[in-house]
Amino acid sequence: MIMIDNLRFRTLAVSELRIPPGTTAVIGPNGSGKTTFLKLLAGIHLPESGTMTIDGRLPRETETGWVDEFPDRNILFCTAFDEIASSLRFRFLPCREITERSKSVMKLAGISHLMTRPIRELSGGEKVLVAVAAALVLHPEVLVLDEYDSHLDGDRVSQIGEFIRKSGVRYVIHSTQDTESAARADRVIFFRNGTISCTGTPETVFPQLEDTLYFPLSWRCRA
Repeated sequence: MIMIDNLRFRTLAVSELRIPPGTTAVIGPNGSGKTTFLKLLAGIHLPESGTMTIDGRLPRETETGWVDEFPDRNILFCTAFDEIASSLRFRFLPCREITERSKSVMKLAGISHLMTRPIRELSGGEKVLVAVAAALVLHPEVLVLDEYDSHLDGDRVSQIGEFIRKSGVRYVIHSTQDTESAARADRVIFFRNGTISCTGTPETVFPQLEDTLYFPLSWRCRA
């Protein structure tokens, strides 16, 4: 369980929040605190006050994968394989293990054919797949994605979603502007003005947003 109590950082304030294992979608207007919340969860920022724990450990004590909205901000190396293998190399794992684990995650992602391709030649969707594979190669307990789907078409989003599901990561927390994607999550958190306006299952949250642009179109048509 992810547990948050009286968390404050700059303009963000979360009095109490519990996030069970599964997929959680974070939605809300631009500037509402979504990215700040995700960076706290990933351990990129430290709270000014309050606590955030993941199964009893601080975020920086937890194996966490992070994927930025813009894939080029994630990538440091010249080829897809080197990017995915980099975190394993930084931990000085045996060469054979690095190769096996990197190839395995690339196969799971369906990008084995990109192994030696220069990053500069990849499409935006391929770069996101590489970034997600690099985040998952360490078998993190938490995968945090900041609007990774904002520049992708539906087919590519479905491909990446299937890859993440197959990985078996315990917690997936992703911010998105796609309310249809959010409606498929196990849990939804809606931010407004630096605080959580409502949270719960999609069936609990979206009826509260029926008069807003955050109400999924498929739900509106169904209604």
